[in-house]
Parts: sequence; C-alpha cells; structure tokens
Amino acid sequence: MAITAAMVKELRESTGAGMMDAKKALTENDGNMEAAVDWLRTKGLAKAAKKADRVAAEGLVGVAVTDGRGVAVELNSETDFVAKNADFQNLVREISKVALETGESIEVLKAAHLNGTPVEEVLTNAIARIGENMTLRRMHVLEGDTVVSYVHNAAAEGMGKIGVLVAVKGPADKAQEIGKQFAMHIAATAPLSLSEATLDPALIERELQVQTAKALEENAASAKPKPDAVIHNNIIPGRMKKFLAENTLLGQAFVINPDVTVEQAAKDAGVEITGYARVAVGEGIEKKEEDFAAEVAKTLQGS
Repeated sequence: MAITAAMVKELRESTGAGMMDAKKALTENDGNMEAAVDWLRTKGLAKAAKKADRVAAEGLVGVAVTDGRGVAVELNSETDFVAKNADFQNLVREISKVALETGESIEVLKAAHLNGTPVEEVLTNAIARIGENMTLRRMHVLEGDTVVSYVHNAAAEGMGKIGVLVAVKGPADKAQEIGKQFAMHIAATAPLSLSEATLDPALIERELQVQTAKALEENAASAKPKPDAVIHNNIIPGRMKKFLAENTLLGQAFVINPDVTVEQAAKDAGVEITGYARVAVGEGIEKKEEDFAAEVAKTLQGS
C-alpha cells in the first residue's frame, strides 16, 4: 500500500512521533494506522503523545546574539525541576543557536535541522527521553545596529526565566554599555510597547473608556463635582498621559536614574533605542491548579 504524506501527518499528530518514525511505522504495517500506532508504542516512540495534554508552563528562555541580530526562544516544560536538568538546558542552548542562524519564525525553527535532525523531532525525542511534556512555544528575532541581551534569574549562561533583547543605534561601545542597563530595566518593568506610536490603538481606546467612566463616576459621587469640561479636558488626559508614561518603554522613568525617562537617558548617552523584546517563561499560559485531595478521591472512586 502506498504511504501518503497525509497518512504520515495523521500518525504524527496522533502519536507525537517524528516524521521518519511515522513513515517507517506505516511502511512496516502496510499502511494500517492502528497497527502503526501499536508499532510506535512498542518502540517507545509514541511516549510523547501520552503527555501532550499536560500543561507545560515552566521552562527557560534562551537568548543568543551575534552581529546585530538577537533571538529569544521559549522552551516550556511541566516542572521547574526539569528546567534545572542539564539535558534540558543543553536543548535550550542548542535550539537557541539554531534560531540565531536560521530562525525567522517558530515554524521555520521547528523545521530547521539540529545536528542533522529537525528541531521538532529532536524535541519529541527529548520528551520521550526526559519523560515530561515540552513545548517550543515562542521565538522573537530582533535586529539593529547593536543588539544587547540580558537574562533575569539565570539558570545557566544565556538562559533564565526572563530573556530580554534590546536594539540600540549609536556608537557601539556606548550602545553596549547602556544597552545592558536598558535590558535590565525592561526585565523589571515589562513595558507594553516601545512608544505611544507603537502601542496597540485598541489598548489605548480601552484604557480611555475605563478612565473616562471612572473619572465621571468619581466626579458624580464627589461632594463638590467639577464641571464636565474639567473632567474631559484635564483629568482624563492627565490619567492617559500617566498610563502611557508607565507602560511605554521610552516614557518610563529609568530604573537606574528615576529622575529621567528612558528616552532621555538614551539621548544623554548619545544613542537611540530602536526596538526590544521581552520573553518571560509561561506568560499567558493558564496553569491548571491541581486539587490533590480531589484527585485522590477521584482515584479511589475509580473514575
């Protein structure tokens, strides 16, 4: 029986096996899908599929930089214990190197080769070997005149819980020196955007609606209400200005010297920040809270 690409794809998705393993399983079993699944299971190559429904919200962010190009890659694991595993850390290091050389997107990275094997397949094999679900979740690429990286809560060199990249334009020595400070600032403050111009308009509009409703409600409940014109022309714009200053990188007070903004600190150093990326492990992943007592009770009930 002819083995089609669609059959290989279906088997890969149902078992988590690598492409060549899936193709071989189908070939060995004349295209019989159930037999192929059993073949993979007997070989220990379908182990990853059993773990695919587990939430992988721990892990590490790996960063790598060379010649004005930087990458930040997030590799998730189920537990922090595995993130401290030398095998896992080596995987983060190697994948970060591949990303720096060939990565344009997470899809491209997964298809790229690591020591002759697609990264996605390397990861599947690691899941089977280490025994815990893992997810290659995100990759950010940043390019600029000088790209500086910083890792917060470093587990090993070039990897930790928060990875930051910042692109700086200007004299290389100054850009490198103050760029590290800017990267540390970004790790600490988690700005939403570089500037007001790059902030999501929908986010600004939503904040405006919230601040407008809040200001009008507070004014209505006040013993001495202010005229509507004061609320709309002074109070609300003032609150929006504060929101933008607190949430845009260039508008924030510089943590190293809170008397100046990040934008002013850059100007004082004779450089310009042209972009940044901040990746924190598990951002946006909904972690399932386990109720141990309920789990035990459920097991005893045989359900």
